[in-house]
Amino acid sequence: MNFVAQLGRRAFLRPLCCFRFGFVSPIIICSYSSSCDDSDDNTSCVSGFDHIEKLIRENWKVPDFDRNMGIDDDDDEKETENVGAFSRNKYYETTRRDVDRLFDILRQDGPGFDVKSALDELNVRISGFIVRQVFLKILKIVDSENKTVCARLAYKFFVWCGDQEYYSHTVNAYHLVMQIFVAAEEFKAMWRLVDEMMEKGYPATARTFNILICCCREVGLQRTVVERFIRSKTFNYRPFKHSYNAILLCLLNVNQHRLVEWVYQLMLSDGYSPDTLTYNILICAEYRLGKLTHVHRLLDEMGKAGFSPDFHTYNILLHILGKGHRPLAALHLLNHMREVGIHPSSLHFTTLIDGLSRYGDMDACKYFFDEMIKSEIKPDVACYTVLINGYIASGKLEKAQELFDDMFAQGQLPNVFTYNSMIRGLCMAEKFKEACSMLKEMEKKGCAPNFLVYSSLIYNLRNAGKLSEARKIMKHMIGKGQYAHRASRVWSYRK
Repeated sequence: MNFVAQLGRRAFLRPLCCFRFGFVSPIIICSYSSSCDDSDDNTSCVSGFDHIEKLIRENWKVPDFDRNMGIDDDDDEKETENVGAFSRNKYYETTRRDVDRLFDILRQDGPGFDVKSALDELNVRISGFIVRQVFLKILKIVDSENKTVCARLAYKFFVWCGDQEYYSHTVNAYHLVMQIFVAAEEFKAMWRLVDEMMEKGYPATARTFNILICCCREVGLQRTVVERFIRSKTFNYRPFKHSYNAILLCLLNVNQHRLVEWVYQLMLSDGYSPDTLTYNILICAEYRLGKLTHVHRLLDEMGKAGFSPDFHTYNILLHILGKGHRPLAALHLLNHMREVGIHPSSLHFTTLIDGLSRYGDMDACKYFFDEMIKSEIKPDVACYTVLINGYIASGKLEKAQELFDDMFAQGQLPNVFTYNSMIRGLCMAEKFKEACSMLKEMEKKGCAPNFLVYSSLIYNLRNAGKLSEARKIMKHMIGKGQYAHRASRVWSYRK
C-alpha cells in the first residue's frame, strides 16, 4: 500500500502538526483541508459527525443523568427483577396483552362512551411498564389527522392511571405524555404538564430539557428555557460539577449548536471555567457549524488552560482529518497518541476510516484497517460496517462481500446496519434475488430488519419495475407485525 508515499509531498506542503505543552496545536487542523471555511452552512464538512457526538455523550452516561438521554427503560428492568413464579417471558406476554386491552378501550373513546368506567372494568393492575407501553402505542399513531384525539387519549389515560391505588406516576410517564403533546402540537398542554410535574416535586432531568428545547421554535424562547434550567434548583445535572456542562451536553444531543456557543459565553460570564468535557462539546459544535477557525482557537485555549486532549478529543480530530482527506496527518496523530500514552482503539480507527470512506478514499481506508490489525487491535462490528458501507458507496460490491464473509470468520456477527449496506449494494448491482435472500438470512440469524431495511429494499424493487416482489416484502413486513402503521410511508419511500 503506497498511498501515504503518494500523498507525502502534498501533505507536507505545510507543517502537519506541532506538539507542545502536551496538547495538539491547531496547526494539525489547519493543514487538513482548504474546502472547509467559516461558513455557517458548510454541510460538506459536517455530515457523518453524529456518531462522534454520540460517543462523547455516552462517555458520561450515568443513571442520575437520563441514562439514554432519551426514553428511560429502567422501569422495565425493575419490574422484572421479582416476577415470582412467572418467567420473564411469561411476564412480558401477560403485560403486553393487558397493554393491548387498555389501548383498545382508549381507541373507542367518543360521545356516549365512558372511557374511565371501561378501563376500570378491565381490572388491570397498572405498572410503570404497562403505562409506558400504552403511551408508546399512542405516540406511534400520532399524525396530522388524529393528533388532537391522540393528545386527548393520552391525557385521559394519564389521569386515570394517577387515580389507581397501587401506582404513582414516574418522571418517565410525564416525559412520554409531554412527547405526545409535542407530536400533537398541543404546546400549552405540554407546558401545563411541566408546571404540574415541578409543583409535585419531580426532578427536571436532561430528558425534560431535551423535550422542551426541541419544541421551542423561537431562539428567544429557547434561551429562556436554558436560563430556567441553569438557575433551577430541581434540575438533576449530576455527575457534572455545574449545570452548564449538563446543559451543553443536552444541546449537543439535540443539535442546537448555535445555542452551545451562547451558553458557553454565559458560562464564562458567570465565572465558571471550562474543562475537557466542555472543550470536546464546543469543538463538536463549532465543527458542526463549519467554523474551523473556532476549532483552532478552542484547541489553543484548551492547551493554554492546561488540559490535554483525551480519548474523545483525539477521536474528534481523527474524524476531521479523515473527512478532510489527510491520511498522513492522521498517521502522525495516531503515532503521537501512542507517545503520550493514549493507545488508539478500534473506535479511533473506525472514526478515521469512516471519515476517509466518506471522502471516497478506500485505499486509505484499507491501509488503516490493515494497520489496525497489525497493531493487534481487533476490528469490531462497527469498524467492519463502516468499511463495508464505504465499499458499497464506491461501487465495489465484491470487496464489501469479502469483508462481510470475513466478519463471520473473525467471530463478528453483522448488525442491522451491516445488512442494510449489503442489501443496498446488492440492489445497486441489480442482484435483487440475492438482496431478498439476505433479508431472510438476517432474520434467520436473529437480526430484525428495521424500517430503513424494508423501505430501501421495497423502493429499489419498485424502481426496477419488480412490483410483485416489492409487494411480497411489504406483505412480509406487515405479517411480522412490524411497521404496519408506517406501511403507506414504506410504499411511498424515496431514497
